[in-house]
Amino acid sequence: MRPDLIVFDVNETLSDMSPMGERFAGVGAPAHLARTWFTALLRDGFALTAAGQNPRFADVGSELLRGLLADHVERVEDLDSAVEHVMTGFLGLPLHPDVAEGVRALQGLGIRLVTLSNGSADVARGLLGRHGLTDAFEALLSVEDAPRWKPAPEAYAHALQVCGVPAPRAMLVAVHPWDVHGAHHAGLATAWVDRTGTAYPDHFAPPDVRATSLVDLTAALGPR
Repeated sequence: MRPDLIVFDVNETLSDMSPMGERFAGVGAPAHLARTWFTALLRDGFALTAAGQNPRFADVGSELLRGLLADHVERVEDLDSAVEHVMTGFLGLPLHPDVAEGVRALQGLGIRLVTLSNGSADVARGLLGRHGLTDAFEALLSVEDAPRWKPAPEAYAHALQVCGVPAPRAMLVAVHPWDVHGAHHAGLATAWVDRTGTAYPDHFAPPDVRATSLVDLTAALGPR
């Protein structure tokens, strides 16, 4: 099924977050702590979402950083600047190598493209703008304007409502199995991008399409 609309996740799906480790190292913390922090950020965001709240991604991330970096910053008065240094790393992340070519190829199929992030739309705007891809997307959406974070169904419903597309004619594209699972139960088609050859968890609904890159996804959706 070729969808009328593709809804892209942003963090890790489009953006390469590996440079965030350098941000941690820059304030004296182990680089591997970046992965621990991002996992904890999602965990706490999901918990607040389950409790009926809609927290700001940056607020949750900054609060967690204060706790994680406290043992690695020598002076308490430097903690605020350390947190800011890490958080601003989101504003300069690169794209994964396959993204630019893949986005243009999907655009060439005549599919409408939007983003839907649990983070700020400004991060997606900067990411795509730095790489000359803003024009390929008709909207850059955030759950800040929805009732709850993904994978709550209201998040996907928000994107569908903004775009005026019924769920069966839309596809969520993400590297996160939890995002694929949420979109599936919201009625969307799904595509899982697996760039690392990892196993897909059996406890989540399987994706309709499995791809190793966005270029691969374009091939799976067929020629124009």
